[in-house]
Amino acid sequence: MKRSFLMLCVFLASTTLTAIGQDFKDIQQHRTCKYCNMDRRQYAHSRMLIIYTDGTEFGSCSLHCVAVDLALHIDKTPKAILVADYNTKELIDAETAYWVIGGILPGVMTKRAKWAFNNERDAREFINRNGGVLETFDEAMKASYEDMHTDSKMIRNKRKLKKMQVK
Repeated sequence: MKRSFLMLCVFLASTTLTAIGQDFKDIQQHRTCKYCNMDRRQYAHSRMLIIYTDGTEFGSCSLHCVAVDLALHIDKTPKAILVADYNTKELIDAETAYWVIGGILPGVMTKRAKWAFNNERDAREFINRNGGVLETFDEAMKASYEDMHTDSKMIRNKRKLKKMQVK
């Protein structure tokens, strides 16, 4: 019994370390999000990458920060908008992804979570476990802009509290 428990612990530790150690090319090129300074490796499941037609790129931690970048660079045209599949962490086309909005899990940089999946089955399984609504990329972007004021306020308050705790 003790040996099988030990073997299970070793297996879980090795798979966790492998997942944490996974270093995708976009994460190497864009280690942190320029708007919130979050580590994109830590948020590999929600990260995004915009490739603009002028050759520039923006790597973010979340859809929230992508919405900020798209609003600030209204004159730049995205050639591709990629998002991590929630389960595999592989980048997929954000516009063809299956998006889950809401649910019980906290979002990244947002109160109302927005997660992407490469296939509908995975998205529906996630909804069955965690709640939320299946939507398109356009609906996820719309929700991100709708949430922007509340989310920005929430982020500022969290940072203010963090600074007060440091003192």
